Amino acid sequence: MAQAVPANQKWWSGGRSPFNVEYGKLMMWYFLMSDAFTFGAFLISYGTARFSSNSWPDPNHVFSSFPFMGDAALPLVFVSLMTFILIMSSVTMVLAVGAGHSNDRKGVVKWMIWTIIGGIAFLSCQAWEWTHLYHQGAWWGQIPTEAGSHFLNVDGTRPSTNFSNFFFTITGFHGFHVFSGVIINIIMLIMAYTGVFDRKGHYLMIEKAGLYWHFVDLVWVFVFTCFYLF
Repeated sequence: MAQAVPANQKWWSGGRSPFNVEYGKLMMWYFLMSDAFTFGAFLISYGTARFSSNSWPDPNHVFSSFPFMGDAALPLVFVSLMTFILIMSSVTMVLAVGAGHSNDRKGVVKWMIWTIIGGIAFLSCQAWEWTHLYHQGAWWGQIPTEAGSHFLNVDGTRPSTNFSNFFFTITGFHGFHVFSGVIINIIMLIMAYTGVFDRKGHYLMIEKAGLYWHFVDLVWVFVFTCFYLF
């Protein structure tokens, strides 16, 4: 006869359980894992199109502009600035999570403000880049093909709209995640400032928001590598 298992049965007796994770944090990990599959599918599709083509636009020519610098040829300088801003926002998020572990409300508020500023700065940079490329004639379904265009393939042949379609789709999808992260961080900031987490006795929500923000930053490393370096 089968023996009933107590509801509070402990399956681990070797110290602290490696599976002893708060439910919300576990669900965040599940969400990030599923989101990683989506980004992975996009980037694999891009890589398939990229390396099945005989030639491709040179990112050093396509992404050589900088705000208020006219036609100055500064390959990848602007996107490097964008990457630096996003990485620094990840650092400030680490500091916010650390302050939360110490129940330091003022520290959490300070570092969350800086994280939000970094996210807004990144989105502003991306908005400028998209606007600039649009005025050059690049958008979904269209890409400049005239002689002398920055979008010509490396060998001088006419480019495919695959480049612009993938670029705006993947960077737009990532940008939407950054925007969502900024909104989440603003909500976390308001909750921290009004003492919600102090009344709860912990700042676990800041840690969950941090997981999402670090994921967004990590994905950008792959987007940056695929589009701007190759």
